[in-house]
Amino acid sequence: MSNVNAQLSRKQQLLERGCNEMVEEKTNLTNLNHNVTLSSGLSTTATSSTNLETSSRKYSLGKTLGTGSFGIVCEVFDVETGKRLALKKVLQDPRYKNRELDIMKVLDHVNIIKLIDYFYTTGDEEPKPPQPPDDHNRLGGKNNGVNNHHKSIVGNLSQNKYLNVIMEYVPDTLHKVLKSFIRSGRSMPINLISIYIYQLFRAVGFIHSLGICHRDIKPQNLLVNSKDNTLKLCDFGSAKKLIPSEPSVAYICSRFYRAPELMLGATEYTPSIDLWSIGCVFGELILGKPLFSGETSIDQLVRIIQILGTPTKEQMIRMNPHYTEVRFPTLKAKDWRKILPDGTPSLAIDLLEQILRYEPDLRINPYEAMAHPFFDHLRNLYEVEVNNQSTFSHGINQHIPQLFNFSPYELSIIPGNVLNRILPKNFSPNYKH
Repeated sequence: MSNVNAQLSRKQQLLERGCNEMVEEKTNLTNLNHNVTLSSGLSTTATSSTNLETSSRKYSLGKTLGTGSFGIVCEVFDVETGKRLALKKVLQDPRYKNRELDIMKVLDHVNIIKLIDYFYTTGDEEPKPPQPPDDHNRLGGKNNGVNNHHKSIVGNLSQNKYLNVIMEYVPDTLHKVLKSFIRSGRSMPINLISIYIYQLFRAVGFIHSLGICHRDIKPQNLLVNSKDNTLKLCDFGSAKKLIPSEPSVAYICSRFYRAPELMLGATEYTPSIDLWSIGCVFGELILGKPLFSGETSIDQLVRIIQILGTPTKEQMIRMNPHYTEVRFPTLKAKDWRKILPDGTPSLAIDLLEQILRYEPDLRINPYEAMAHPFFDHLRNLYEVEVNNQSTFSHGINQHIPQLFNFSPYELSIIPGNVLNRILPKNFSPNYKH
């Protein structure tokens, strides 16, 4: 390991330039003010008894669910129906274009968090704004570095503006579910893993069909309802519609789930960076910990090379043609069976190998992945008409969400020969499994 690091460090300066200075952004908890001024002009305090009123709905604000560099998430209740929802409040930096709301408006999918409502508020404090996901979000001028988020975004504090997005409420994250298994000394059952990963592929297949790349897939951004094991992709704060030949920032995506081409400074990448992230999540669920857990971006690349082996020149060209002269220590790829737990199904390993490819264009696409034999048992469950009270092996009762309720749009974009392999043999669209 030390020898590998020593050799790679000689290339560090070159790599850092391609990786947007290779400075790992620290999570800054944004102490957002709970005093807000609604669009109606009413000033109120965000407590459990506070009502937030828009032109069409009134909401009762509940407890805080989470805070971070993105802003704050609280529970809210629809006053009329009593339905529990989630509110995400994000400070709007006037220097940057916010894509999240525009993207969420066009996303209507069973495995993607649903936008319910949105409104803007103003605050009387000056919290630190979140780090913009992309240099190209800037409305004017050039980004001077990754630490700009420590600066004041407005001179007049009364101008601080917040986007409040109200979404459906989903109780858990995949990160939390995995941690609960680990704390109890158990591994997540492979059948349950397959249910989650299948749904993740389905969500990503949908957004990729619209040209949208999520750019931050990780267990924390995958919401889970443990009652029926439905998974929903959330947090589109880093998402972007990628346009060929239009550059995008390479310093994107959480480190453990960041594709190697990003660490090599690629700026004209494709949505396949999301597929790499899925592979990392898949492996983490099987292993019980992150597959590649580098302490820095350079170390992250080292961890990948130690498992996948040294990339060839051709693979380097496919990741980033500008880095063909970078030389790495020669290492052979390791056998996944020696990395993953004993008893890991060979089909799971085969699928993982097809996802975690150096070559972005050779990574299996989402719908082909859903047709992979690893998911055949899900199709078999349908064939025997297993209902929502199905019991998997390992002695764990696991409810089955609807997996084949494809929308007309999905049916129109999935190639016929692929769809035939995804659907159970005797599939009936009217059957509610």
